[in-house]
Amino acid sequence: MLHVRDLIWGWLLIGCAAAIQVEITPAQGEISVGESKFFLCEVVGDVKDIDWYAPSGEKILHTRPNISVSRSDETTSILTIYHANVDNAGIYKCVAKDGDKEAQATVKVKIFQKITFQRAPSPQEFNEGDIADIVCDVVSSPPPTIIWKHKGSLIQATKDVRYKIMENGHLQIRGIKKIDEGMYVCEARVMARGEIDFRTMKVIINVLPTIRARKSEVNATADISKSALLACDADGFPEPTVTWAHNNVVLETGDKYSLNEDGSELLIKDVKKVDEGDYTCIAKNKAGRKTEEVSLNVFMIPNITYFNNKTASEFDEEVTLTCEASGDPTPTISWRFGNRVFTEGEQASWTRPDKYENADRNVVVLSHARVSSLTLKVVQFTDAGRYLCTASNSIGEDIQPVYLEIHYAPKIMGVVAVYTWEGNPANISCEVVAHPGASVTWFRDGIQLPSGNTSNVKIYSTPTNSYLEITPESQNDFGSYNCTATNMLGSESKEFILIQAEVPSSPEIQQVVPFSSTAVVEFEEPYSKGGVPIIRYKVEWRLLGKEWNSKEYNAEDGMTRITITGLKPETTYEVKMFAINGKGEGESSLASTFKTKPVQYSLTIASVTPPAIATTSMTSREPNAPKLEITAVKGGNTFKVKWIKQDDGGSPIKHYLLRYKAKHVSDWKPELRLPPASEYAMLRGLDWNTDYEIHVVAENQQGKSEPSVTFFRTAVEPTTIPDTREGGSGLGTGAIVGILVVVFFVLLVAVDVACFFLNKCGLLMCIAVTFCGKAGPGAKNKDIEEGKTAFTKDESKEPIVEVRTEEEHTPNQEGGGPTEPTETTPLTDPEPAAANTPHMVVNLNPSAAANSVSESFSTPQNNPAPNPTNGAPAKSSPKNSTASSLKADPEPGVGPLVDLSDTPRVALSSNPTPPVLDPSADRSQSRSGRAPDCSQSKELQVDGPAKDAPHAPSSDSTASAQNDGKTVKDDNTKGETEAKNATAEVKAVPNEAPQVNGNESKA
Repeated sequence: MLHVRDLIWGWLLIGCAAAIQVEITPAQGEISVGESKFFLCEVVGDVKDIDWYAPSGEKILHTRPNISVSRSDETTSILTIYHANVDNAGIYKCVAKDGDKEAQATVKVKIFQKITFQRAPSPQEFNEGDIADIVCDVVSSPPPTIIWKHKGSLIQATKDVRYKIMENGHLQIRGIKKIDEGMYVCEARVMARGEIDFRTMKVIINVLPTIRARKSEVNATADISKSALLACDADGFPEPTVTWAHNNVVLETGDKYSLNEDGSELLIKDVKKVDEGDYTCIAKNKAGRKTEEVSLNVFMIPNITYFNNKTASEFDEEVTLTCEASGDPTPTISWRFGNRVFTEGEQASWTRPDKYENADRNVVVLSHARVSSLTLKVVQFTDAGRYLCTASNSIGEDIQPVYLEIHYAPKIMGVVAVYTWEGNPANISCEVVAHPGASVTWFRDGIQLPSGNTSNVKIYSTPTNSYLEITPESQNDFGSYNCTATNMLGSESKEFILIQAEVPSSPEIQQVVPFSSTAVVEFEEPYSKGGVPIIRYKVEWRLLGKEWNSKEYNAEDGMTRITITGLKPETTYEVKMFAINGKGEGESSLASTFKTKPVQYSLTIASVTPPAIATTSMTSREPNAPKLEITAVKGGNTFKVKWIKQDDGGSPIKHYLLRYKAKHVSDWKPELRLPPASEYAMLRGLDWNTDYEIHVVAENQQGKSEPSVTFFRTAVEPTTIPDTREGGSGLGTGAIVGILVVVFFVLLVAVDVACFFLNKCGLLMCIAVTFCGKAGPGAKNKDIEEGKTAFTKDESKEPIVEVRTEEEHTPNQEGGGPTEPTETTPLTDPEPAAANTPHMVVNLNPSAAANSVSESFSTPQNNPAPNPTNGAPAKSSPKNSTASSLKADPEPGVGPLVDLSDTPRVALSSNPTPPVLDPSADRSQSRSGRAPDCSQSKELQVDGPAKDAPHAPSSDSTASAQNDGKTVKDDNTKGETEAKNATAEVKAVPNEAPQVNGNESKA
């Protein structure tokens, strides 16, 4: 003991007398100009002072501008250099002192200039043909090596004499051309450090403008407020600006001149004779300017200098309109009123006036050189309006409206008879023409409308029409209505009749042209439409003696044929038609009988109506193109393409071919081949805000139809919300899922413990029975409460079959799950003759097809039992067969009973799994019949035929025993749940199975 104590004291004395050690991290430093860096001085041992000294030997104090010293604790000190410059280079020393003890360490700091581009502007512009000097000023220490690249290729001055790299690093190009335009890369390298940097510059080559006048001479007319257009086109780079000059004066937009946006067009307003002369078009850009001359020749075209508007009253004796024009050459004058033209034959002279009379001799036109007159002998109200006086010569023409105003008493027009039905509003239109305007009044049986007793009558007025809206409530509302219009010159009345509309008469079927699966019904429209338009046609057809099928078709103008689809080949049908208007459905036409054709046939159709149709020989041919309907689905970039089958050409449709593409690209998406029974396809994940073209083709044995083509456009992509979790401190998805699993597991354990103590059931109960051989606390003589047990007692002593739906599903159960049935897979398999099947577990995969929500199973038995036909037992995998062993059935004569409870019962598991939605469920629904709805609206589907599991005796069998009305559930379902996440389990358990192994606690 004494020897050890002496050693400890010796070590302590040596440690106290040890020397101080100083270390600087990093041991050396290289700093680029402008960058910042710190150095850490660490001291081993107790010290009082730690100081830093500059390369000059001067102690570094806190007052220095860009260098600071800070001591973080008793053994470390930090030297920080901010925004280093070349003056900060040198050897820095860290000194640690403690009384007479001192230690130090040094660090060498090198300051270097990184590659720095001081001037490398982009873009840089030059004129075509110039000697271009592309600027790239770079500094570094040591000076860098400069290389140039153009369009990714290295520029080698030795191979092209036009290029030269200057001493200052600039690139010189002699006689630069437009093809030299583009992106240039100035790359600097410092070989000593392996440092490299570059700048990309855009070089633009400006091209001197070229100019061309559209017309070197332009003819114009004067003194008619017309304009002359002078135009020239200029090219160059950049786009040149165009200006115009006249008599050395630059023209600008104003009252006299107008220029378009690019200045290429000069519009001279209200051309006068003084505007004649030469105009200069000037094009100018950064490269220079060019000019071009355009001449303007001014002529005199006709100008109407005098005209007079007139006012007259109806039935006056006559009225004369006069028009006078000037121009050179002398213009001819004509008159126009509506579609009628009044003109003299040849040019009249002062001495021989020309006279024209219209057919009814009411209009007379007289012309004397530059003066023309139009006379109406008898004035009628229809003569009122605008008359056009036109003066024309070889240069042009001038048109001036001359107005004739006629005062007259009201005139009432409009359709007299109006059809409607009770409850349907109808408008009676009273159109009134009068000058001056007239007031309109409505009457019914001498009583002005609307009255206090006519709440179903409304009146709407416009400047020329008065509308009486009537909503008939009974037969009394139909009949005569009076419209009276009055102005200062007189009044007029007119009776209108509101008539009760009727349903249309029946259409007449002319003939039916049958094909193998379609038929074309040709018909004539009803002879009576009931007073209102026909809006739809209804077609009914049936097999002889069967119920009628019907379909309605929207009526179209000239519609005389309708195609019926979905028929069977070589089958006799009856067909009849109805017409429907707003009032309702009319009577049926006479039924017409026809027989569809076989798949391959040749037939001759004789023309029936009209006779002009010749007899035509028809054979099996290509089908008609289907009709397409495009519907946008919620989201904006998903569309539903629906097609309607047309004439199949006498041969059944084999399939439909669909292809589509964006309109702006040439390549089509891969063609889709769709079955003949399909009616639509969904196009998902389309590009946003894009036009698409889609083709659908029907194909039969004879070939393909013409493509049915349509177009649509996707919506604009919605604004997305950025992911706020990015860079945040929130929990990840995995952490959240893990927390949920733990919480779920804790809840299950709590429920299981409660069930163990309260209801003598659950996982703990199974463990207690299995290992302890006795029931849990409170279990003696206590029945299982109804609704909380997985099995129910049946006095018939038959096994109970329970259907349970679990919310979890593993798509690929480690390769050992049931396989999806194919078209050749049988729906049922013969059941094995073994009697060791009292307990059966079936996994129902939702991705497989099924025809029923429940499955029935029967064990081999002597008594007759119903044979399940709407499903088959699921196929057991090798992995599942080892998960549970099947026990012999003590009562093979017991039949199955199916429990179709609306509420699925989920067995508790020691390893619960949160529910997972199976994405394959949608696919399975398209191949399976729809199951009846349950309270959870879930579809239960069976995946493939079932085979019995191997018969392996085991003490952990899942058979359950029931004594004295009590049911004990074995723990074997735990292994089943852990082996497979099945969608459903079906268990057959005998109500009262005798104990065959002598163990009262285990089945």
